[in-house]
Amino acid sequence: MKKFLLGFLGGLVFAGLVTVLLVLGFLAAFSVSGNPPVVTDNSVLVLDLNGAVPERAALDVPIPFLGQQAGPTILDTWLLLRKGATDPRIKALVVAPRGLSVGWAKLEELRAQILEFKKSGKPVYASLRAAGTPEYYLATAADQIFMPPDDWLDVKGLRAELTFLKNTLDKVGVSMEFEGVGLYKDAPDTYTKTSPSPQTLEVTNLILDQYYGDIVRVISEGRKRSPEQARAALDQGPFVGQGAIDNGMIDGLLFEDQVYNRLDAQVKAGTLRKVRAADYAMVPITGFEGPTRIAVIAGDGEILAAGAAESFDQAGMTGPGMAKMLKQVADDDSIKGVILRVDSPGGDAIASAEILHAAELLSKKKPLLVSMSDYAASGGYMMSMTGDRVLAYNNTLTGSIGVFFGKLTLKGLYDKIGLNKYLLKRGRWASIDSEYTPLSADERTRLQSELKLYYKGFVRRVADGRKKDYGVVEPLAQGRVWLGAQALKNGLVDEIGGLDRAVALIKEKAKIPAADKITLVPYPEKRTLMQVLLNRNQPQTEIDTAITKVMGGLPWRSLAKGGVLQTLPYAVQIR
Repeated sequence: MKKFLLGFLGGLVFAGLVTVLLVLGFLAAFSVSGNPPVVTDNSVLVLDLNGAVPERAALDVPIPFLGQQAGPTILDTWLLLRKGATDPRIKALVVAPRGLSVGWAKLEELRAQILEFKKSGKPVYASLRAAGTPEYYLATAADQIFMPPDDWLDVKGLRAELTFLKNTLDKVGVSMEFEGVGLYKDAPDTYTKTSPSPQTLEVTNLILDQYYGDIVRVISEGRKRSPEQARAALDQGPFVGQGAIDNGMIDGLLFEDQVYNRLDAQVKAGTLRKVRAADYAMVPITGFEGPTRIAVIAGDGEILAAGAAESFDQAGMTGPGMAKMLKQVADDDSIKGVILRVDSPGGDAIASAEILHAAELLSKKKPLLVSMSDYAASGGYMMSMTGDRVLAYNNTLTGSIGVFFGKLTLKGLYDKIGLNKYLLKRGRWASIDSEYTPLSADERTRLQSELKLYYKGFVRRVADGRKKDYGVVEPLAQGRVWLGAQALKNGLVDEIGGLDRAVALIKEKAKIPAADKITLVPYPEKRTLMQVLLNRNQPQTEIDTAITKVMGGLPWRSLAKGGVLQTLPYAVQIR
């Protein structure tokens, strides 16, 4: 009776809290919607990017004490910068990136968007604070770059850190067992080796070479210096205060208010009023968009096996959830074309094939093209193989056409803590995925035969999608990761380009005149607070974050679950 009473009271308290949050959320949302931002005739647009800039809209909680407003997506920034470039009330742009957590392809896209804004003739300033390489990469698109006196500009080149956990797992009696197909399919190496393979070093060095060459290029272009001078400057970093000026990395040491004072003096329109990007995104501009609707579908995150929640998961996508959304777009007569925006390292093999199937059905009903973001690798690459045109950035991580099976073996840990299991089975392979017994030689042989079928099926899907012979594609597979520029040379993508090019191509494919204005419709739609509170299958964000710090961003959820996986061997974090 006591337990029942405590549970009942706890339920009442939880229900009360949910009610309060819903009421506060409603009032906050009503307040925001009732007071749209005001843009004066002498405004400066502030692109204040913080942390991640996702492809898919994050949950926006409009309650002050629960956190800040969700930041813009890549599509949001594309729209607001184009809107600002044509808006006569916007006199200038200030780029103020802080603690960015994006991949190199998204940096390419964001920098291209800033350069496109510059074509309007409006001045662009960059205001940095404790900036690293990602923030400085964007700043090089500005006319002038400033940071506070004695601030730190942490730009000094690039390095790769490869993490190997085998010794750690051995100490606690845990092993991870894998069988795979593909010489370069080295995702399991993190758990099974203590050092990188020659193949891992080969690909990682190629990635470093291209990324380093790209930062040299943007410094050279943006700061009007030779590539040799840009490399020499990088070798002097990091910089403090005057050192950044002496090496030509910035134009002045100014506090934020001084940056705006200088901009006021240049524009000569009086005191400029700052308009944050998030506020400006809510400002409607008559005539900016047209009646023709183009869907931009975000295939964002790890591809997960179907579970209890067959809907879009905030931390990834399931096969059924993605298929349902693709069908929704296919059945919407108001949608005249589709840009499938892929930003995924892959994941579950069956879910990847399910998403591809749904995308192929959509492609038969509406004009479609694929636009790759930071990642479109392994299962993320498979879901892109609809046979339609594929765009990537120079620095997109793609390919990784391979497959592996993995499982945790915990017997050593169980022995340490005194836990015993006694297995009874019927069927020769019934214990092949048991966490208590290691894989036998016969089981490994059996897995290899099945994985080869998966691998051949993957390569065949790529060959069909790229309209090439199997024998042409297979040597490019082997689990190898390719950068977008390399993928283009090898025929794995069709073109290097971002959202600008994707929009131009989909208009052409949908027979929409190039000069016609369109409305880009993002999918999935941003979820409301009520939808989240009523969803019992939310991801454990705090746990995910803690494990990610150890795993380095690898798709640990799929790896821990085991099974047949198509996933990128590593994650790239730019600091």
